[in-house]
Amino acid sequence: MENSLLLASLQLQKQKQREEEDDDKGKERKGRQGGISGGSRIMDCCICSPMATMYRLPRNAICGPCHEGAKAIIGFLNRDEEREDGGHGSVNSHGPSKLNSSNKGMRDAWEQVKEMRDRAEETNQRAAFLEHGLALAWKEGIHTDIVVKPGTGPPIPAHKAILAARSEVFRHMLSGDEHCKAPAGDSFSLPELSHGELSLLLAFLYTGALDQDLPERQLHALLVAADKYDVAFLRRACEARLAARVEPRNALRTLEVADLSSSAVLRERAMETVVEHAEQVVFSPEYDEFAVRNAGLCVEITRALLAAKMTTTTTKSDPHEA
Repeated sequence: MENSLLLASLQLQKQKQREEEDDDKGKERKGRQGGISGGSRIMDCCICSPMATMYRLPRNAICGPCHEGAKAIIGFLNRDEEREDGGHGSVNSHGPSKLNSSNKGMRDAWEQVKEMRDRAEETNQRAAFLEHGLALAWKEGIHTDIVVKPGTGPPIPAHKAILAARSEVFRHMLSGDEHCKAPAGDSFSLPELSHGELSLLLAFLYTGALDQDLPERQLHALLVAADKYDVAFLRRACEARLAARVEPRNALRTLEVADLSSSAVLRERAMETVVEHAEQVVFSPEYDEFAVRNAGLCVEITRALLAAKMTTTTTKSDPHEA
């Protein structure tokens, strides 16, 4: 009896093994037929498959996503190479130089990616070196030669050379340009900024960095200052931070600051939020005070709302319009 059961168990195991082998062969044939043009990721892809570590010529196949990704990487690196060459090849070059030529491929692309990574690390180290030195000179007041006075609070020592290098407006102010309000001397004032806001502005001029958790009020002040004193890098940093934070509760204030700082990017983002949440924004208590201060912006809001309504009406009346 026991021998019969053992024999039956062995037969069942052999049958199951044959079925699994037949299933694997069927999947393998399907993968070869699909080739690199398959719309979905094939099981036996030599790049992303769990079996990719086994390089098995000549049955290597590549799935659609890996194929498209490889083409995209090589195309990107070729375009980068063309920009470095000025858009044309060298007359002294011998043979093809592009990554997608017959003798180059993903191995060469990977080598170029590693070179780009090394250059990026070197750039980061250089930036950190400069940032640390300049920040130390400012924080410890090493050889400062001018004092900047805020509207409120104590003045802050700084370096004329740094201020002049970071802002064309500061350069003219420090040189005593007759068209600027501040004469040349050992001090000048930025009365529109508080002590804390001025400290943030100077810190950015020395380090090129902003704290991650700055409140909106300080970002607003820095954006207006960046526009007034022509600090383009600070302007872009503030715009990016504020645009990411726009929501119905602060859309009106953001729109007002965007108008003051002539920020088209932030203005568009705030106006989109106002239109999208019109009922919540227009009927809020803040809108009454906003309308008193910004009659022109209220006109723009009204026109934007009417334009959005007309677009919606047109879409509903002709849903098949291209």
